[in-house]
Amino acid sequence: MTAIQIGLIQMECEENVEINLHRAETLVKEASDKGANIVCLQELFYSKYFCQTEDHQKFELSEPIPGPIIQNLQKLANSLDIVLIAPVFEKRTEGIYHNSAAVIDADGSLVGIYRKMHIPDDPCFYEKFYFTPGDLGFQTFSTKYGKIGVLICWDQWFPEAARLCALSGAQILFYPTAIGFQEIDAEFAKKQHSAWETIQRSHSIANGLFVASVNRIGQEDSINFWGQSFVSDPFGEIIAKADSKSGQVLLAECDFSKNEETRQNWPFFRDRRVDSYSKINKIYIDS
Repeated sequence: MTAIQIGLIQMECEENVEINLHRAETLVKEASDKGANIVCLQELFYSKYFCQTEDHQKFELSEPIPGPIIQNLQKLANSLDIVLIAPVFEKRTEGIYHNSAAVIDADGSLVGIYRKMHIPDDPCFYEKFYFTPGDLGFQTFSTKYGKIGVLICWDQWFPEAARLCALSGAQILFYPTAIGFQEIDAEFAKKQHSAWETIQRSHSIANGLFVASVNRIGQEDSINFWGQSFVSDPFGEIIAKADSKSGQVLLAECDFSKNEETRQNWPFFRDRRVDSYSKINKIYIDS
């Protein structure tokens, strides 16, 4: 397909998992009704962002892939004929958990799993307590409606991740996200949000593809999630953007012919010096 419609589900989460699941399902159906072919939910969509504290009881929110939540979403994707990206707290086995996303094709089959590779450990983002770093690498998933890359939140800041997905054929990069402000001054908050948006738009430009970032909203303990989910085209222009307060379905048309057009005019892939990049796999290059 040359052009498709994508839908991003920006929503507020409560303590009650069942309420969150029902809300997400309702919004997914709304996205489908409005013509979305690929729908992406936000990071850890069926619970509050629990990583603000280190609490062993929160491991009860995890489940295997596929578990009950993903199995229900597989049925939903099949009934709506949509591709669905569902980020969950994956229990791989006793003692090994991942921040993951299941990619479900339009026939309800599980195309694959992405496990978050970059795991933060910052105040109110204590993810290393919960999540083992992913071991499946940076992948592209072939679906009914196109080839997609899936990365999660903190992965947004790493150009290597976006590039590797693009090199393996991704036409769109999806970034399920949970990011917001803590108790900081307004001017710094503005700069923080601008940097977050800019780095992802730069992935569009550098790789000649669409980027779709879906964030949550609402105040959860110490974090005020800033929403503002958006989609940028291969030229880095924002073609759709949600507000900072509302739960909503954000729709955007993605015309894949623009990927080729942009890469012809900006042939970054052609001019890469792969013979000179071997040191990129080092933590630091001593002078």
